[in-house]
Amino acid sequence: MTVESPAAPARRTDGGVALDIMGVGKTYSRRGGLRRRAEDPAPAITDVDLAVRPGEFVGIVGPSGCGKSTLLQMVAGLVGPTTGTVTIDGEPVTGPHSDLGYVFQSSVMLDWRTVLGNVLLQSEMRGGVTQEVRDRAEALLGSVGLGNWLHHYPYELSGGMRQRAAICRALVHQPRLLLMDEPFGALDAFTRDQLNVDVQRMWRRSGCTTVFVTHSISEAVFLSDRVVVLAPHPGRVLRVVDIDLPRPRRLADRNSPEFVRYVKELEADFAGLGVLTEEPDDLDRDDLSSKGTQHP
Repeated sequence: MTVESPAAPARRTDGGVALDIMGVGKTYSRRGGLRRRAEDPAPAITDVDLAVRPGEFVGIVGPSGCGKSTLLQMVAGLVGPTTGTVTIDGEPVTGPHSDLGYVFQSSVMLDWRTVLGNVLLQSEMRGGVTQEVRDRAEALLGSVGLGNWLHHYPYELSGGMRQRAAICRALVHQPRLLLMDEPFGALDAFTRDQLNVDVQRMWRRSGCTTVFVTHSISEAVFLSDRVVVLAPHPGRVLRVVDIDLPRPRRLADRNSPEFVRYVKELEADFAGLGVLTEEPDDLDRDDLSSKGTQHP
């Protein structure tokens, strides 16, 4: 298992860098209470350094509050960094970046537009929908099982179906970079598993450089070429782990010794941070104590 130090990330090798995050930090000002100054700085992220190669799938995992979403927003140009720089294909990000796709935690679909209409929305905003774009949208929707739902409305779809449509909307203009911010967190386990398979297939077909934020270690290992572990308070790169598993990956592969080894190693990282603990509470201790005093 190969582990890269965050101090020496893989960058500018074999095909260049699609996304370069260099020394990025973000500090917010917060209005304090009695014990803080009126504008006490609150660092959300500090000194993040990461390079993503063209066509690579990079997963980012970390506990709540470690700045995962903030990092994606800075990559997209929706939020400016306090320190450091972000470049996409060598171009500095100085504002909202148009040549990328963004999948949010919720599907963010317009209720009064059909599924196809929602997928074509940003193409309309970019200057018009050609027959080629319409054909691409229908093909994408068909590839995720929504071919018979093109003219239905969001209220007629399940949560998983709406997220599939949101992914198609992010990919329809063939972006160079796809950002996904915990897109499956609100879904049931079966739907989430299927979407993991769908995303892997769509990524392999599109060749789109992808950065995927998740709270699920297993999901990150299943999808990613590399997994970035973020530590909290403030958010920072703990380490980057290469996932050396063959593709395409199948759900059954999650039971393989190699897959389990990656998951356990990453779980150990979070245990070391105090995020995952298995200490028994008082009731557990009482139960264990009583069992220890029983006689056959």
